[in-house]
Formats: sequence, C-alpha cells, structure tokens
Amino acid sequence: MKSYLASSISRRKFAGISGGFAASFVASTAASQDAATSLGWIDAHVHVWSPDVAKYPLAARFQTSDMQPPSFTPEELLTHCRPAGVEQIVLIQMSFYEFDHRYMNEVMAAYPKVFSGVALIDFRGADVAKRMKELALQGMRGFRLHSKGDAKDWVNDPGMATLWRTAEEERLAVCPLIDSADLPYVDALCKNFPGTTVVVDHFARVGISGEIDPQRLSELCRLARFPNVHVKTSAFYALGKKKPPYDDLGVMIRQVVDAFGPARLMWASDCPFQVQGEHSYDASIALIRDRLDFLSTSDKQWMLRGTAEKVFFSNER
Repeated sequence: MKSYLASSISRRKFAGISGGFAASFVASTAASQDAATSLGWIDAHVHVWSPDVAKYPLAARFQTSDMQPPSFTPEELLTHCRPAGVEQIVLIQMSFYEFDHRYMNEVMAAYPKVFSGVALIDFRGADVAKRMKELALQGMRGFRLHSKGDAKDWVNDPGMATLWRTAEEERLAVCPLIDSADLPYVDALCKNFPGTTVVVDHFARVGISGEIDPQRLSELCRLARFPNVHVKTSAFYALGKKKPPYDDLGVMIRQVVDAFGPARLMWASDCPFQVQGEHSYDASIALIRDRLDFLSTSDKQWMLRGTAEKVFFSNER
C-alpha cells in the first residue's frame, strides 16, 4: 500500500455517481439526519474521488496511476462508515482535483446534512478572501494548508495572513497538513492570529517515522495554549508501529488529551487509506471507542462527535 501521509501528494447534481444509492440512503436515515439530532459518530477526515476522469479530470500534475485505490466514491465510503455507527463525515478536498471542487460539491449536495467540506485554496492567488467566502457558500467549513517543505514561508506571506484573518472573520477553520518539523511555523501563525480556528491534521504526523518523538509531541502539545487550536487523532495506519489495533498510539493520544482536553480533539479515519491492506475502518474507530481505558464516556462523545460537530457542522458562523 502506498501511504498517503508518507508521499508528497499529499457539485450540485449527483448523476452518475451512485445511482439510486443516494436516495435510498437518505430515505433510510432521514430521521437521524434531521438538523443536528443524530447520535451517530462523525468521521472528521475522509477523501472521495471518482473513477470517471473524463467528467472529473485530474489536475495536470497527477495521473490515473496516482489514484490508489482507483475509485473511492461515497457509496464505497459509506459501506465502511455505516456499520461503525458513523452518521456524518467531513470531506477533505483530494489533491488529485486541486482547486476544482465540483466533485466534492456534488457529493455534499446529494447527501444533505451528511457531509461537510474542507477546501483547497491558492493562498497566493488573487482575491483569496473573496474565494474563501464563495467556497463557504458552497458548504465548505475549512481550508486545508498542505506543507510541501514551504511552511517556513507561511509566516510572512501576505496571502496567508489574508487567509487566517478571513477564516477568523467568517468563522471558518484553517486545517494544516504538516510534518512535525513545521510545528514552529504553525505556532507562529497561531500567535499572530489567536482568534482563528485551527485544526491540525493527523497529530502533525508525529510518529510517521515509526517512533513517537517526545520533543515533537511536546511541540504539538504546546499549541494547546491557543484555545482555538484543535487536533485530529487520525491516520492510525501511518503512525507509530502502523499495525492494528494501534495500541502503541495510546501514549501519544493520552498526552494530547491531557494537553488539549477532549473538546478540542476529533477522531478521523483518513479513508480510503485507512481501509487498505491489513488496516480497517473498525480498527481505527475502535481505538478511541473501545481500547483506551483512560477515556471516559464523555471524552469519547467529544472525540467521536462533539468536537467535529462544533467545528464543521454547527450552523453558527
């Protein structure tokens, strides 16, 4: 399996995506999806893509061979989520499509109140604030920053400043996908924009080398002094020993819980990468739901639903 974290890569109608599946799914779960009354869990980080590259072309720097697996549609995703009690999902724009959000928009429109979205945006492009507001009207609740070794340049970039300032004004989240070495730069941005909601993906990749570096973990936990910073406890397949049931990650999770509190943590699978090879969806959610005895029932409610609901599904903007 090609690990997404270890690699550099890092629509209104839904015709042709899932046929009658969308209608049957919505009908069967309408009661639980009414407003925010569902008691099911929320997966805070999932990617979807279509095998139809003619209708949804890939960005120039990608090829169909980069699509591993070749298809991961909402229909395929929900076969994993529904048995685990996951009712709502935060979609993260896939790198394959870069700034073209048509596919994700169509998925969100086909499943009302099931999906929320995190967009990609060119913070060095023109009219960053205007584009953010346009995407927010389409249902996007956050904006992903993907470090490609350039995070040190973010701190003094005027476009990045506009992005963070607009996110605060519009009550949107900034979602950095970073390596642990980038933590000082995110720390500096949080210091400059303390009112901005921040959601750090995948523990800032602490543990991707196979070992949990205590210094890097401490740097991640230092972000807890900023009350608007959140962390995704996610991508277990790619961290630590990279072996289910992922019990070795318990030490890192406990330290993050102690630093941030459960109301600023959210579980996520990082599908489809979590459901490849020996890894499974149930193994990911089970680590938080079943296996960590230091988590109370209230802790689990926050991590498996409450925090992601507050950040990505609340109607308050």
